[in-house]
Amino acid sequence: MADALGAERHLVIRFDLREIGGSALTGEIEVPKHKAEAAGRKLEINQSSIPITYVPARNTIFLSFALGWAEVLEAGDIFIGANAVDYSGYPDCRPEYLQAFEEMANLATKASVEGKLRFRILAPLLHLTKGEIIRRGMELGFDYGLTWSCYDPAPEGRPCLRCDSCKFREKGFSEAGLKDPLLLR
Repeated sequence: MADALGAERHLVIRFDLREIGGSALTGEIEVPKHKAEAAGRKLEINQSSIPITYVPARNTIFLSFALGWAEVLEAGDIFIGANAVDYSGYPDCRPEYLQAFEEMANLATKASVEGKLRFRILAPLLHLTKGEIIRRGMELGFDYGLTWSCYDPAPEGRPCLRCDSCKFREKGFSEAGLKDPLLLR
């Protein structure tokens, strides 16, 4: 993805969240699946409980790595693709969490404490629907054929089309009036 987008530099840190577990995405817990829904029916997710696909502290871990590298690069802006509109109820995708992390970043880094740098956590997708995200990506020339969202893909990478993430992706493409390039293969 970094190559396709022309990233000047791309850092990969190997950290296996399966060693922590505690989630259907990182442990030995079955990924929940929903039966295919009739066209036009709203995808309903229980927002009162945090789903089993929540990965403990995932965005905190990712943002911590990003913060460390940003401080070294002297880059004040840290971007995250969190979404608070069409999301599964994950606590680390909420605006108040991102604000709290930003405050912590500016209390916990040498660059901020010394007044050399002020960190900002930017989440440009935070208040967009999945359809708006898909449309905006298309306007920018983004190739969604390079992406996948499935929580439980087949061994060859084909999406299951039944997990919450697949259903949200399907909803986004439908709202945008577009076909998902993964399903055109």
